[in-house]
Amino acid sequence: MPRLDPRLRFVAGRIRSQVHADIGSDHGHLLAALLATGRVVRGIAIENKPTPLANSRVALARYACDVRSGDGLEPLQPGEADSLSVCGMGGRSMVEILTRFPDRVPDHVVLQPNQRSDLIRRWGLASGFHLIDEHWVGDHRLFEVLEFSRAAADVLSHDDPAYEGLDRSAAVLLGPHHLRRRETKFVERLCEERAYYQGLQVLTPASRERLDAIERSI
Repeated sequence: MPRLDPRLRFVAGRIRSQVHADIGSDHGHLLAALLATGRVVRGIAIENKPTPLANSRVALARYACDVRSGDGLEPLQPGEADSLSVCGMGGRSMVEILTRFPDRVPDHVVLQPNQRSDLIRRWGLASGFHLIDEHWVGDHRLFEVLEFSRAAADVLSHDDPAYEGLDRSAAVLLGPHHLRRRETKFVERLCEERAYYQGLQVLTPASRERLDAIERSI
């Protein structure tokens, strides 16, 4: 079984299902670890680049796993997977993947964006997925991991309990679970980000919005 870095090890710990699909599987190590430890019974790896696709096929050859070539959720059938992970992409790319084939998104979704987590939170609110947890993972470089679960059909998407009683705009930008827990590394990150924005001579509207949210939340 391949060793996972702290980022993927944390993601793996959030997944347990019958069939799990990993989009942008790269080296295939996440699915290999999930299958080797019995956290999933069958895997589906999807990759659109030739070299990572070949790497995944080698890493997953001994496991009950399909390795498919294609973009995002296109190679997946509706209802085929019970859970889904996408790691190491920007938030905008992840949202494009999730919204292109919404009927193929399973009920449990774990995402590790490299940037723009706010876009993913907005996707959850607009698509009926509740943000059940979120964490910053790592030491020197921090990675954010967000976990979503599909809400019941009779529950309105904007009723996500994660945001209850919070400044909604700040929670979308910074993370409702982060704001509730106020872990040391999260607060330190906010302070560093505030200092960065305050040092800029000109702020874009998006930067100003984020700075305002940080100042309201610290």
